[in-house]
Amino acid sequence: MYITLFLTVTALVFALFMRREEGIELKKKRLQHLNIGDETNLSEDKKALKEEKQESLFKRILLPVWVKIKRKYRKRLSNEKEEKLDQLLLQAGSPFNLTAVEFRILQMILFFIFPSLLVSYGFFLGVSIKGFVLLAVVGFLIALLLPYIYLKQKIKERNALAQKELPDILDLLTVSLEAGLGFDSALGKVIMKKEGVLSSEFQRCLEEIRLGKTRKEALSSVRERLTLHEVNVLITNIIQAEKLGMGLVNVFRVQSNEVRERRRQRAEEEAMKAPIKILFPLVLFIFPSIFIVLLGPAIIQFINTF
Repeated sequence: MYITLFLTVTALVFALFMRREEGIELKKKRLQHLNIGDETNLSEDKKALKEEKQESLFKRILLPVWVKIKRKYRKRLSNEKEEKLDQLLLQAGSPFNLTAVEFRILQMILFFIFPSLLVSYGFFLGVSIKGFVLLAVVGFLIALLLPYIYLKQKIKERNALAQKELPDILDLLTVSLEAGLGFDSALGKVIMKKEGVLSSEFQRCLEEIRLGKTRKEALSSVRERLTLHEVNVLITNIIQAEKLGMGLVNVFRVQSNEVRERRRQRAEEEAMKAPIKILFPLVLFIFPSIFIVLLGPAIIQFINTF
């Protein structure tokens, strides 16, 4: 509790100090305008002051502080770690449009929040010093692992959605190519007709091609952002077909059939696992309840008789 209070007061003092520095700079600019005696500049200064007062607290105080913190922390983060984090965030779909630096800063904030909350909870419970240490360690572990668990879950959800969308995307691509469209035009038609993870990724792919990337590089970027076996095979087949001059219609048709067949096999596997998953709740919860209902009255009558 005391740590949280100290951090809050420190953040407020820092924000007020930064606000004071900005106020001093603004006053200097106003004095310069007054010394020049230019009425136009003075009116512009009044207008700027009025607009500044109308801005929210976030834009006036918190946003400049946040930008300065990001600038300082970026110098401490190595390029290799930043690239790995950026890749992980892209695979997760860029949640909240976070960059690698912002993700690290939020993780550092969690390093203060979770241990402080758990230690405060231990203070109210009256635990010993060892208990405080244990709670602090648990808080640090939660702050360390929770962001990455969240990213892994987002990656898993995106891959599941992409896997579900892939057969329909392939069918639309096949129909568009058979109608005489080129690959890029067919991809554009699919993006217009469908929404989802694959559509957004292919839209980004087309934008990268328009900006000067080769088709191979843009498709390879899609493969890096979606860690899904079916997408990896699809991109590889497209690149190989383009390299060898093969038609893409047959490639997409075969790929679509394979994806549907794998999906059917996965559904059969899940159906075969269902009885095993039901067995444990059945034995632990349902059978005891049935025994109580069936044998309970007989046991009570037996006890009353003897």
